[in-house]
Amino acid sequence: MTTTEEALTYESTSRFAQVRPDLKLHFHEAGVGNDKTIVLLHGGGPGASSWSNFARNIPVLARNFHVIAVDQPGYGQSDKPTEHPQYFVHSASALNDLLNTLEITGRVDLLGNSLGGGAAVRFALDYPDRAGRLVLMGPGGLSVNLFAPDPTEGVKNLGKFSYQPTRENLEAFLRIMVFDQKLITPELVEERFAAASTPESLAAAKAMGKSFSSGDFELGMLWREAYKLRQRVLLIWGREDRVNPLDGALVALKMIPRAQLHVFGGCGHWAQLEKFDEFNRLATDFLLDGGK
Repeated sequence: MTTTEEALTYESTSRFAQVRPDLKLHFHEAGVGNDKTIVLLHGGGPGASSWSNFARNIPVLARNFHVIAVDQPGYGQSDKPTEHPQYFVHSASALNDLLNTLEITGRVDLLGNSLGGGAAVRFALDYPDRAGRLVLMGPGGLSVNLFAPDPTEGVKNLGKFSYQPTRENLEAFLRIMVFDQKLITPELVEERFAAASTPESLAAAKAMGKSFSSGDFELGMLWREAYKLRQRVLLIWGREDRVNPLDGALVALKMIPRAQLHVFGGCGHWAQLEKFDEFNRLATDFLLDGGK
């Protein structure tokens, strides 16, 4: 890691933007001056944020890209409204407003994990002129379990924490995320629990969950609209993913016209962490490839 990369700390990259009168977003920015902008969208587990998901990836990606890693609404230091449309629509609209506020024009590439993968797809569907290539890791809403039971282990454990937000339930959820259990340290559990157990975070999480089962919830069934995606899409899956299992990739792979799938063995739901070096090379090569 270079001296410049070492300088990319939480504090040095932290930014805020008032994107609407009633919504302020927090994000991390790095690689300013690089030609291509890439937006990173984190997953939706308790205590998640852009930094918790991508702290190690941001400095590497910033070698080649202008990186915007967003705390999605309801997470991290972003505002946590509880009245909003279906969550993917909510997050995609907020991202569009953020790009307008930052005066970032043209297309941006998007890299999304789980919930963030779903938000990235919704952004590409709702704002097709603004979305470039997509890197999607176990994306929510796009995967359809053909063989694995539904709800999955991960979704069940997420529900347990929502009803009983204890450290024990949070740790059980986090351990479902990864194949390598050494990644779930006491420090990580404590950090995520502190972020997830505030009244504002708990209320936002419940509102997010409700949006997938009421109102315009069908907008979260992204697999129905996957055929509309015209950009190149890289699907990344962990073979041992217990949140969105590997068989969930098959419908998306069939439906998206320009999709490709990369599967990591010995890997759960956090490919960007468990397969750090390989993931960074794979995503960078895909996004820098000059082919259309």
